[in-house]
Amino acid sequence: MATPTRRSLPLLTTEQIQAIKPELAAVIEYRKSGLSVNHVVGCPLDCGYCVRHLFGNFEMKAPRALMTDEEAVAQLTGHRYFRPHRTPLQVFNRATDPMLPVVKPHTFNVLRLLDEQGLTNHVLVITRWRVEPEDCEVLNSFRNIRLTVLVTHSGIDDQRIEPVDSAIAAASLRSLYTYADRYRTVLYWRPVVPGLNDTDAHLLRARELAEHAHATVFTGLFFRSEIAAYYESHGLPLPYQDTARRKIMPEESEQRILSRFHNPTDTEAPYGPLFRKTSCGVAYAHGEADYNGHYGVRELCDICPSAQLGLCADAWEAPDLAEVTAEARQLGATGAVEVDERAIIVEGLDEQPRYYLQHGYGYQCHDRAKPHHHRRHGRADIGWPAPKES
Repeated sequence: MATPTRRSLPLLTTEQIQAIKPELAAVIEYRKSGLSVNHVVGCPLDCGYCVRHLFGNFEMKAPRALMTDEEAVAQLTGHRYFRPHRTPLQVFNRATDPMLPVVKPHTFNVLRLLDEQGLTNHVLVITRWRVEPEDCEVLNSFRNIRLTVLVTHSGIDDQRIEPVDSAIAAASLRSLYTYADRYRTVLYWRPVVPGLNDTDAHLLRARELAEHAHATVFTGLFFRSEIAAYYESHGLPLPYQDTARRKIMPEESEQRILSRFHNPTDTEAPYGPLFRKTSCGVAYAHGEADYNGHYGVRELCDICPSAQLGLCADAWEAPDLAEVTAEARQLGATGAVEVDERAIIVEGLDEQPRYYLQHGYGYQCHDRAKPHHHRRHGRADIGWPAPKES
């Protein structure tokens, strides 16, 4: 096995850490796709829509470490929301790219530290940078963790918005798929933006790339006020007139994608391994049921292969109301707790404890104050008809 070169990034000083946003200094965060470790911050790739705008560190181009890998992994596995073998995990998905040359040794080291503990948790690594065959050898060396490498590819040609050539991600995807043994790779087709990268040529390119992945996940643009401000200050064309707290994927764009992927002669998988949600693609790639319990939201499943639907149906079970109520109360929930045919519904819990419940029960967990509307589950209302009153 090829041994990655160990080089430690410079550590930020206490004063430097105190000067950054508290959200950025908190290296463990629970996100929908997993409990996320982010002790390396800084990225030179300059993608205009990057979530680093939200943390106020977009101008931090040189990656730096907040602590050692060992300290970060100890915080991750010691976190109150961490469950061995169950909680999905993510590495460097918020403030840097895990496959940058100076970050990659830390990525591999974190994976090794988790793997050596015998953990079988799902671990997600998301990159748009170069992955070489020797990197694939390292990725194949981990024996316990269920590793998925998601390759972000947008096909956006406007270098003012995305300076990184999408051909880099395409080449990485092909290498990862060619050499995959113990890990799986997913084409992370995002962000899809109307008029920017959803032409027939873009859709055809994505369809071709999907042949080099174990699954394909498509999603829209996360367009918050901080990102809109960056667009305006740099004279970039605004993709939407409004911002939203959820990702924007207009109905027309989704329909164009589904039309391109649809194969009416394939009754078992009419869209191939194409998914709307990250965890659905990851679960399919590993031959497992979705750990986010999306099966309860059946309109999400209308493009899934029938065999995958069977796996999810067998694993999906509504939790006991009394049990989930007691656990939600311990987490700080207020008001009534409800379990319906789609989700656990709570009040007074922010995203992190909701994801803890969701992954613990394999059942969706929603905030009553932020309803998920039919057919646009977890997406912004922009580009969809106004939701009907229940």
